[in-house]
Amino acid sequence: MRVTQSMLSNNMLRNLSNSYDSLGKYMDQLSTGKKVNRPSDDPVVAMKGMDYRTQLADIEQYQRNITEVNTWMENSDAALDEATQAMQRLRELAVQGANGTYEEGQRKNIASEVDQLKSQLVDIANTKVNNKYIFNGTKTTGTVDANGDITPPVIVDDATSKVTNTAASSDPVFIEVSNGIKLPVNVNPGNVFGPKLFADIEAFSKALKDNDQAGLETALTNIDSNIDRVVNERADLGARMNRLELIENRIESQSITATKMMSDNEDADMEKVMIDLTSQESVHRAALSAGSRVIQPTLLDFLR
Repeated sequence: MRVTQSMLSNNMLRNLSNSYDSLGKYMDQLSTGKKVNRPSDDPVVAMKGMDYRTQLADIEQYQRNITEVNTWMENSDAALDEATQAMQRLRELAVQGANGTYEEGQRKNIASEVDQLKSQLVDIANTKVNNKYIFNGTKTTGTVDANGDITPPVIVDDATSKVTNTAASSDPVFIEVSNGIKLPVNVNPGNVFGPKLFADIEAFSKALKDNDQAGLETALTNIDSNIDRVVNERADLGARMNRLELIENRIESQSITATKMMSDNEDADMEKVMIDLTSQESVHRAALSAGSRVIQPTLLDFLR
């Protein structure tokens, strides 16, 4: 086969172009730190990268959800702790008031503190977190009345000082904290701040004011029953908080694993890239030097 000057020149130019492409690829990897900078560089790596990013996006959403659940549960636990303390104080007052040596005036003084504790429990029942009622089931924004006004879960009649409305909703609020796992984040308000709680407190206050010994003994039994309900709800909440902690640890491990897999899939080995770039530069210089020898003088060069 006859080899002409044009063939040598074309081969040299094609090889130089390929060399420039290799130099450009290594420079891109060195500047971006990624193995591929466009899907055409390696479709398999690109597809895997999309899957890993989707997985990480889901994990980040679950982590945000877990943060919200933690906020909800921690505030609920703190509110139930305050409610327990108020109920314990009511029990102490019930024991104190049931003492037969107390006079009517002394019992009325105790009734004043009972009324204040009832108001405190109303405030706890209407606790809001991020402008949401946490003890109102799924109606976290409150209940809209006939006039279009938003009412809280527990309302006290100003004229009679009696509770007229309690816990409009007891439906559980579910938040997804992992793939297919939804946790109820709220406390059932009907078991804690239901009508019976406030009716028992109002009956206790009335018995103190009426100097009703039998009513005071009944009030002590009722308060013990209400305390048990609060404690049981708090125990259930604590169990869910413990489970959430385990899920949070697992999600964190999944995040670390997915990040590592994505890094192994996409990130360039910088030491290897620098070595390859240096080697390619040497090859490119050698190609340029060889090319200068391939382009031999022609007759035109001597006719100048």
